[in-house]
Amino acid sequence: MTEHPLIVGRPALLVIDMQEGAYGEDSGIPRMGGFPARVASVRQLIERFRVASYPVIFACEEHRRSLIDFGRELDGAESVHCLEGDPGTAIAAALDVGPGDTVVRKRRYSCFFATDLDLLLRSLRVETVVLVGELTDVCVHYTFADAHQHDYVARVVEDCCGGSSIAAHRAALTAMSYLQSAARTTTAELLADGAWTSPSEFTPSKYQRVGVETYDS
Repeated sequence: MTEHPLIVGRPALLVIDMQEGAYGEDSGIPRMGGFPARVASVRQLIERFRVASYPVIFACEEHRRSLIDFGRELDGAESVHCLEGDPGTAIAAALDVGPGDTVVRKRRYSCFFATDLDLLLRSLRVETVVLVGELTDVCVHYTFADAHQHDYVARVVEDCCGGSSIAAHRAALTAMSYLQSAARTTTAELLADGAWTSPSEFTPSKYQRVGVETYDS
């Protein structure tokens, strides 16, 4: 099996659905627990990306109060959740969204579906998307699959993701590893010295995505 680097080209951190409602037990979504610990770990990664001048992008699921954009989301285990204006829909305050960060609002599970995320990543010359957030087996997994289909290198930080259950979390990580063998990583691995290069050293790699124009730095 071919060995792949942890980070290829310029990375971006994508923080998925880490919202205030995840602290409680009545968010309308089943969860495996441990959210506060994940928030603390994600904070470390956010600071690491900011110090390196790499993009930090928050994706936040929000639905109209009329429920018209839920589609088939309520056909399964989930009940009504993430309504516009509800306190639990806000991005977790402990993550401290900064003025240089970007927020992408989404109506469905994948951060790519009916949003401008791909356009944003292309504009930022991102090659590697590092995923953290909720739920591992739903929004994180579907976003990973779409990132893969858009020819991004995708990495999922397994200790910074929470599933609808522990079993579902583990199964989703295995499924993502099927798509990209180097998919899984940890906070410790990403914080280690030498995990990536500085922005000044960025050059388009041999893994550059097909059909994406490159620019001189």
